[in-house]
Amino acid sequence: METQTEQLKTDQLFVNMGPQHPSTHGVLRLALKIEGEVVVQAEPDIGYLHRGTEKLSEVRGYHHCVVLTDRWDYVSAMPNNLVFCLAAENLLNLQAPERAQYLRVLMCELNRIASHLLFFGTYGIDIGAFTPFLYAFREREMILDLFEMVCGARMTYNYIRIGGVMLDLPEGWTEKCREFLNYFKPRLKEYHDLLTYNPIFIDRTKNVGLIPKEKAIGWGLTGPNLRASGAAYDVRKMEPYCVYGQLEFETPLGERGSCWDRYLCRMAEMEQSVYLAEQVLAQIPNGEVMAKGIAKIPKPPPGETYVHVEGSRGDLGIYLVADGGASPYRMHVRAPSFINLSILQEILVGGKVADVVAILGSIDIVLGEVDR
Repeated sequence: METQTEQLKTDQLFVNMGPQHPSTHGVLRLALKIEGEVVVQAEPDIGYLHRGTEKLSEVRGYHHCVVLTDRWDYVSAMPNNLVFCLAAENLLNLQAPERAQYLRVLMCELNRIASHLLFFGTYGIDIGAFTPFLYAFREREMILDLFEMVCGARMTYNYIRIGGVMLDLPEGWTEKCREFLNYFKPRLKEYHDLLTYNPIFIDRTKNVGLIPKEKAIGWGLTGPNLRASGAAYDVRKMEPYCVYGQLEFETPLGERGSCWDRYLCRMAEMEQSVYLAEQVLAQIPNGEVMAKGIAKIPKPPPGETYVHVEGSRGDLGIYLVADGGASPYRMHVRAPSFINLSILQEILVGGKVADVVAILGSIDIVLGEVDR
């Protein structure tokens, strides 16, 4: 005689989630097996946006490769520019002037705010709240205005260059940046009132997608996804680069590694980025923004280097090999989105179908960085 459990058991159903933007934040296919509303198997399937930037670097000059980096994480391109330039400078035995290093930090922190604003707005849509998206893009546009003033671009900047930065700050830029920072700080409380403490939002995120600290470390997570689980790892603190060692900031941490914790970590990081930007504006020295003696076609001596920075989505690294020629012999990117994505195959299992998008959105991936 059949038990009640056997009577209630349903057949497994195979479901494709994506690739489509509204469902999966880009061209990602999640192959799900479900029983009723419960996910029993999940397999992230990537490769739909593959552009071969690592291979393309082998036939481009070092200066031209900076343009390729903009296309990895295209909503936070400044750290992409930075990590390649730091690696190239290591091979060339170059160091950017101090003013350029301050400008690099300033641009990366403004870009971190812009990136987390995109997360805040789109994550609200994932859970069913449209209004935060409008608020987030209102402020994000102001940051893009600042980027446009300094380099002429709003998404793919090519601003940080080998040896320094493209141009010094134009007249009136500093005042406009301070004006934005003063305007933005009260907005964070507005975001919390609007979304963070909404009871429905809390119910959908607080005990969902739990990643214990040991599991987060074991899967190689970095950035807010790791810190939300309670692990205080931040490249800016552990291995300071540029002038981060001269600046003060805190590392926001979560407790249980839930969707809620990952969300709160990014919200707190925006506050710390504002604090860092204010310090840079107060401390930035006068001087040159580009090192002298950089060849139009640099040919670093044979060698290899690995450099990593704290990107908006985690530990962004680049391994660069030179053979004495005008192009890199090999380039490989340690893309945090690619590594952070892999844990989905474990944490989605046992959850409900309705939680899949909430968990995926909390990981905050960009497919340009996943596929490269």
